[in-house]
Amino acid sequence: MRGTMMPFPLTLFHILERVGKYFPKVEIISRRPDHSLQRSKYGEMYRRSRALAAGLLRAGLRRGDRVATLCWNHREHVESYFGVPAAGGVVHTLNLRLSGDELALITKHAGDRFLIVDDVLLHVYERFRAAVPIERVWVVPTSAGPLPPGWENYEDLLAGSADGFRYPDVDENEAAAMCYTSGTTGQPKGVCYSHRALVLHSLSIAMADAFGIRQRDVSLIMVPMFHANCWGLPQVAAMLGMKLVLPGPYLDAVSLLDLMEGEQVTYAAGVPTIWMGIADELEKNPGRWKIPAGIRVTSGGAATPEALLRRFDRLGIELRSSWGMTEMTPAGTTAYIKSTMTDLAEGERLRVRSLAGLPFPLVETRVMTPEGEAPGDGKTSGELQVRGPFVAASYFNLPEAAERWTEDGWFRTGDVAVVDAEGYIRIADRTKDVIKSGGEWISSVALENALMGHPGVKEAAVIGVPHPKWQERPLAVVVKQDGVRTDDEALRRELCELLAPKFAKWQIPDAIVFVEAIPRTSVGKFLKSRLRDQFKDWRWEGSGSHGQ
Repeated sequence: MRGTMMPFPLTLFHILERVGKYFPKVEIISRRPDHSLQRSKYGEMYRRSRALAAGLLRAGLRRGDRVATLCWNHREHVESYFGVPAAGGVVHTLNLRLSGDELALITKHAGDRFLIVDDVLLHVYERFRAAVPIERVWVVPTSAGPLPPGWENYEDLLAGSADGFRYPDVDENEAAAMCYTSGTTGQPKGVCYSHRALVLHSLSIAMADAFGIRQRDVSLIMVPMFHANCWGLPQVAAMLGMKLVLPGPYLDAVSLLDLMEGEQVTYAAGVPTIWMGIADELEKNPGRWKIPAGIRVTSGGAATPEALLRRFDRLGIELRSSWGMTEMTPAGTTAYIKSTMTDLAEGERLRVRSLAGLPFPLVETRVMTPEGEAPGDGKTSGELQVRGPFVAASYFNLPEAAERWTEDGWFRTGDVAVVDAEGYIRIADRTKDVIKSGGEWISSVALENALMGHPGVKEAAVIGVPHPKWQERPLAVVVKQDGVRTDDEALRRELCELLAPKFAKWQIPDAIVFVEAIPRTSVGKFLKSRLRDQFKDWRWEGSGSHGQ
């Protein structure tokens, strides 16, 4: 027997129409390159998104054509998130921090036909312009000066009439957006997000036990809009009609805190390294910024150290950790305390909050060992695998990567994980980052989190370095906290004493080296591949070893 419900397609068109109808007076704030704030409203964004769709159709866009963007976080980029799919196209966000060769490779593989680029990012496009067959380019005038001669103005694309514009009759499973993975484990891989996936993902992350955001929030999106679908935040912001604050190119802690205070932000999202910098500024300058009481923030993209949670607790800011992947649209889990676990001791509550957490509704997870599914005992580790309606079923035009999916349809994340009896997921490591020493596995994430619990440590990354006897041994690369005057040897001893009660002797790094900064990926994660290359010829004897 079939149900009697309407065959209502889940498309982004409904989100765009909803925000235009019910929330036209809610603001969108964009910081421009000259630090000024552009103030507009969703009613304007709605009209301009439809005008963009109409303009692209006049320019010859065909169903399924890819329109690339090379933009910072601002109103025009939000317009492309909705306007390109509204025309039946696929918006493809390019990572502006990649090299010209990488951008050329991705653009050609995606088959991008058109490009929307910020005027202040034309120099990035020039790096790969000659290598890609882009047909037309429209430049967003984000700065005060005139456009360089010879470029088409994005505003002219929107200037034509949108009268008579009608949304195409798309299937909800057609692609609406596209992102490429970072390529840290090989060739960047394209993920095409369907309308259906984007709508269901928006509904999931808006839930109270997910990102916990609501219409009356003022949301600061520090996640780059060119990375991993911006965690789905532009779509959920429009779906809910909440005030949106976009930082443009200014992602330093002071600029972000100025926005938090000036716009009275109640929700924000970013990677742990961003939150570390914000915590540093708030601790160094108590009372400088008056941000709203009860502000809530989401940290994702890397493990959340317990030390960072403690710092934000002291600052009166609720930080919630999350985990996901580009292939998951991208959010998949978040950490919160169940109602049946309210009697946990404070230390245990902190530990649970630092985990990847529990899967969102509609996301299924399992941990697989070579022998089969792990028992969920909190001890047995294996590869985390996922499936769900907003999990990718394949990569774009890359059949050779089909091994990332199991025969029974689960996506292999490449993360080593453990699940406890309550269902909480702990990401032990990335497969490529876990350290194999003498036949035993060592979690770099666990060591890093412990090291960053020392007040003298600002950042810490642990990598496996080749060893003549043990295959690999852990090497800790540490950035001292600003103003720390402890000499290197004394700090090494303190860190080893900190680790000793928590780890077996063979798990503790054989050496700790101090550096000015840890290299990062284009989206702020620690770039361990570069560290491994930097220290591949490390000699274990001599300076730096603590003698384990």
